[in-house]
Amino acid sequence: MTNTSTTETAGDFAKVPALTLGFWIIKILATTLGETAGDAVTMSMDLGYFAGTAIFAALFAVALAGQIHARQFHRLLFWSVIVATTTVGTTLADLCDRSLGIGYFGGSTLLFCLLMATLLAWHRSLGSVAINRLDSRKAELFYWITILFSQTLGTALGDWVADPDTGWGLGYEGGAALFLAGLVVVIGLHYWTRVSRTALFWAAFILTRPLGATVGDFLDKPVANGGLALSRYAASGALLAGIAVLVFLLPQRAEKLQRAAHD
Repeated sequence: MTNTSTTETAGDFAKVPALTLGFWIIKILATTLGETAGDAVTMSMDLGYFAGTAIFAALFAVALAGQIHARQFHRLLFWSVIVATTTVGTTLADLCDRSLGIGYFGGSTLLFCLLMATLLAWHRSLGSVAINRLDSRKAELFYWITILFSQTLGTALGDWVADPDTGWGLGYEGGAALFLAGLVVVIGLHYWTRVSRTALFWAAFILTRPLGATVGDFLDKPVANGGLALSRYAASGALLAGIAVLVFLLPQRAEKLQRAAHD
């Protein structure tokens, strides 16, 4: 006879993967892909930021609908939504920064405020912003809105740090090094302090986006602008293939739900 007290069902797990090294590797590759693919559509195809944002927003909406209505964790579906947030985040950030004329600082400030407001609203509404508390559709929606804003912020922040005219002027390599250093600090805090694991997760999640954005820009921007001038299509195809291989080969398990707040 089955012992119901120890049997785990789909309802015991969130529809997101547990945080492993593989998760972070795929996430960084996905953020890099978001930059190269977003630039391929808006620049190489010359469709512009508004059209590019509309295209990727539609793909994001379709993927998100599938994720929200799924009953359990599906790795391909989850990572499809993540990639969709990185691409729409890239084009949306460029639309704000460039087409709307508010600049990298203005775009970064606006998106940071939206991100913090979303996290605050999420916490005030449900009492936690931890990924092991994604036990309702409302929590899932807050989670994905937060991710979308973090991906969009990352593009604006990466451009602001790298740009020599209106930003910090660190270039793509310098920007990548800065954000990588920030991740090292977060890792150190994780292992050697008692800082909230939820706060550290979101800090790492946010930092990996501009890291990927600066790496993506380094790959496809012109040599005169500090990039390698690689084909955006080739770079995007290689990154997509690498992500697909890792998604299917690396072990991934669903995050275990906790019904009480522990963060």
